[in-house]
Amino acid sequence: MVLIIMAKRKRPPRPPKDRGFRGGRAHGRRGPRRHPGPAGSPADSQPGAVRGPSGTVWIYGYHPVLAALANARRTCFRLLIAASAERDPGHRVAEAGRAVPGRPDPETVERAEIDRIVGPGSVHQGLALLAGPLPDVAIEDVVAGAADTPDSAVVVLDQATDPQNVGAVLRSAAAFGAAAVVIQDRHGPPMSSALLKAASGAAEKVPLVRVVNLARAIWALKDGGFWCVGLDPAAGRTLAAADLKGRAALVLGAEGRGLRRLTAETCDELLKVPIVAGADSLNLSNAAAVALYELNRKRG
Repeated sequence: MVLIIMAKRKRPPRPPKDRGFRGGRAHGRRGPRRHPGPAGSPADSQPGAVRGPSGTVWIYGYHPVLAALANARRTCFRLLIAASAERDPGHRVAEAGRAVPGRPDPETVERAEIDRIVGPGSVHQGLALLAGPLPDVAIEDVVAGAADTPDSAVVVLDQATDPQNVGAVLRSAAAFGAAAVVIQDRHGPPMSSALLKAASGAAEKVPLVRVVNLARAIWALKDGGFWCVGLDPAAGRTLAAADLKGRAALVLGAEGRGLRRLTAETCDELLKVPIVAGADSLNLSNAAAVALYELNRKRG
């Protein structure tokens, strides 16, 4: 349902048409550049790192690995289980592997082998999976998918560069039922092992959409019936005070820098999440979680 109380407000002027704009696609197909190597895996910087086919990534950790195994859209090549795994994943791993045809048989290895692959200090919990990238998702796909969902929500990140933060935002997006997380390809981190670990399996459920031009992507959402709200600590009204029924896009800037001028001007309105006076700004992933919770709360 389109937001009624804001319907009379004049939206920012639309930028000139660009025939080259396609909205952008996740993981680099047609539009954004490809990220070289195995998706920025922590293994890249380790001596003797084990690399897979181009575009693959080592996924590690209990929940990320199980979620990837259960995702039929993921192509999986190798599955490593440490002989001294922190928890016994045998039946869960076997169950996830049987659910999707073509999954690799588990290989039992020493924990040191997984340390060598994903990097010492990584909390891999005795599990590592070499997998291919997920299929691409464009901003147009997100808009089309929301056509029959009147209360769809999307998170848009402006200049978010930290893979831990982006992964945590994906996790919150999955927890609160958001349809997608959108980032700018030029400034966004690749779909790396660290990002997937922070997402804790959410990357298999919520698409991470890369776009070349963030302002144009916001316009694509607006044309699709989304009311685009930028979060700005200097805004005059709080998120709780706004009527955000209907499709909504929450646009968040990087911690410290906030929203860029053009991004803020493209949003339909600016709102804030109030915090105690004198306190530092919220971490990006925390702000996204609070905003998504408030959005869901108001929708009942």
